[in-house]
Amino acid sequence: MTNLKPIKLLPAREQVASALRKAILSRELQEGAELTLESVAAQLEVSNTPVREALQILSRDGLIKLRPNKGAIVLGINEKTIRNHYETRAILEREAAALVCRYNADISGIVNAYEQAAEALDQNNSKDYSNYNQSFHVEIWSASGNDTMKTLLSSLWNGLSMGHKVTEEDYAHLSIQEHKRILDALIDRDEMRAKELMNAHIIRSMENILTNLQK
Repeated sequence: MTNLKPIKLLPAREQVASALRKAILSRELQEGAELTLESVAAQLEVSNTPVREALQILSRDGLIKLRPNKGAIVLGINEKTIRNHYETRAILEREAAALVCRYNADISGIVNAYEQAAEALDQNNSKDYSNYNQSFHVEIWSASGNDTMKTLLSSLWNGLSMGHKVTEEDYAHLSIQEHKRILDALIDRDEMRAKELMNAHIIRSMENILTNLQK
């Protein structure tokens, strides 16, 4: 593969919020777990500043309770919490895809992100797929031209929505197939198909995560 460009990723605070949100929604972090700036920063290999900002984001979302000068406590989640999160994402993500078609936006960044993801999987490098998956979505938000929508979606990102008993490799292969269909719709400038495919992609992710509540 040639002429590939660097992929776009989210700022550090959203990256940290994403990692924590994913752990909470998948129940890797259980209700009552304590989060400190120092421990999270050390585990994610970042400074305290993006961790502090990420905790503010998660507190606003109702996933944690801030403790002054002591970090935060993870709050309980249920099916409604998860559905609220993914249904909101689905509304925004499908509209972003629609805007890309409606305004005939430049999709070269989206194509680049998809191609890098496909190449990684061809090389059996599914562990790097998370970054390429993120970049594919970020490029769509950017191409939509709606900065408010992009900001909201950035603050909602939670990485790969892997369910119970789903391997990272299986998830990556399913996800790349869905991305290819979305990309084809964007290339064809088919607004309705792009919306339907993106909506299905996010709702399928929600159903994956919900299986973690059934363990």
